[in-house]
Amino acid sequence: MATSANPTRDDFAAMLDEQLGGADDGGFEGRVVKGTVTAIENGMAHIDVGLKSEGRVDLKEFMRGEDDHGLSVGSEVEVFVDRIENADGEAMLSRDRARREAAWDKLESEFGEGKRVDGRIFGRVKGGFTVDLDGAVAFLPGSQVDIRPVRDVTPLMDMPQPFQILKMDRRRGNIVVSRRAVLEETRAEQRSELIDKLAEGQVIDGVVKNITDYGAFVDLGGIDGLLHVTDMSYKRVNHPSEMIEIGQTVTVQIVRINEDTQRISLGMKQLESDPWDGVAAKYPVGMKMTGTVTNITEYGAFVEIEPGIEGLVHVSEMSWTKKNVHPGKIVSTSQEVEVMVLEVDSEKRRISLGLKQAQRNPWEEFAEAHPVGAKVTGEVKNATEFGLFIGLPGDVDGMVHMSDIAWGISGEDALALHRKGEEVEAVVLDVDIEKERISLGMKQLEKGAPTEAGAGSSLRKNQVVTVTVLEVRDGGLEVQVGEDGATGFIKRSDLGRDRDEQRPDRFQPGAKVDAMVTGFDRSKKPTFSIKARQISEEKEAVAQFGSSDSGASLGDILGEALKKKED
Repeated sequence: MATSANPTRDDFAAMLDEQLGGADDGGFEGRVVKGTVTAIENGMAHIDVGLKSEGRVDLKEFMRGEDDHGLSVGSEVEVFVDRIENADGEAMLSRDRARREAAWDKLESEFGEGKRVDGRIFGRVKGGFTVDLDGAVAFLPGSQVDIRPVRDVTPLMDMPQPFQILKMDRRRGNIVVSRRAVLEETRAEQRSELIDKLAEGQVIDGVVKNITDYGAFVDLGGIDGLLHVTDMSYKRVNHPSEMIEIGQTVTVQIVRINEDTQRISLGMKQLESDPWDGVAAKYPVGMKMTGTVTNITEYGAFVEIEPGIEGLVHVSEMSWTKKNVHPGKIVSTSQEVEVMVLEVDSEKRRISLGLKQAQRNPWEEFAEAHPVGAKVTGEVKNATEFGLFIGLPGDVDGMVHMSDIAWGISGEDALALHRKGEEVEAVVLDVDIEKERISLGMKQLEKGAPTEAGAGSSLRKNQVVTVTVLEVRDGGLEVQVGEDGATGFIKRSDLGRDRDEQRPDRFQPGAKVDAMVTGFDRSKKPTFSIKARQISEEKEAVAQFGSSDSGASLGDILGEALKKKED
């Protein structure tokens, strides 16, 4: 292209177009181009990128990157062309934009290949932090900073470290990164390497990191193992804090390694001798010993007979006399008790103990102290429809059947004569140790009770006799024939024909009355009735002194009969 000796502005523009291949100025805008530093003045770098005019870039943009070392006139740098020319005729250049564009190209490539990227955390925003990825700004959510929540991220600020890109959108300029994903991947790799070096049965030292209700987590040098509370000791451990504390160095054995989940189970008791070895020979069935109550449940109590060896006393084996009672009302935790071995199962590590077997059977003791025929005194504990239960020495109960309460009255009436809490006397009729039963009798102690020959054998049915009132009860009168004769009972309803006469309180002990023998019970004890005697005398009077059609009144007839009887 020919030019004049004195080129004009248009000639210069034409030469520039020729140098740029005829491209329009707009072809430079929005692109990264190379330029040369022509001057450094007042904190600005003048850069010639081959446009009509030079551009200026703040030196701070170079200081934020790694290309600020040795920047001088003549240095070649890459810049981003925002505009070809501004109002002052200068090119609008940016080193930051150039670095970002280059960073985006690199990041897109690394994101596609799943590679980690290096960056620096340089700021805090809502919900997380900003990360400089060599020019591109990414967002780091707070949940992706670390594996565990981090309260203070100051030590992580402005420190080069790897990140994993989770999401990126160049059109919107969004990049989301994670530091946690890198840590988890690194941890998994380290965990796999450590697990490969470990083996079941291996003994290793570790540091207690955390304690829970069910055990403790122990750091084995980059990998955690669970030390369950049941594997801490052969003896009962209520809480792991009884055995260990956080920060303590403990020696443990690797009990199990789950290759699928990479979980490691640890044990401490495995390093001790097993106290259950030879336990069957050491504690034969029937042996008595002293132990300490360690735990109480609804179904019984656990008793430690030596460190690491516990047996169960079932609720049914706790007391001879206390039935259906919660074990906590019989024994208490830490109490020393004497027990007997009932059964030993070494394979299942179970020992059945008995608390009551270590004590004498109270029914045997009662039978020895109170043979049949002996008198006892006790309190009425309960009244049932078939008899009375009496509290006896030795914390045992005896039963008085309704037929053995009193002579001459029905069992129902006899039961009504006694109340709960009343103290009574009885005689021992029978003791069944195996069935734990004691039979008692109360009527056998009554004065004038029938003998085997039958105390009432001299009396006859319908015979009228004179009896003496021994006792006045609500249900009637206890009476006796003569001084040493048979005793019997006159029911309330048999005290007279009229209702007013059927009141026991109109009689006093010692009073004498005439009554008719109405019958005998199974024990040949007589029963009496004043009412029956009155009816019998009435019939006899009518037969002797009048008839139904004689015209005489009943009062006249009875009056005449009574007068004859008095004469």
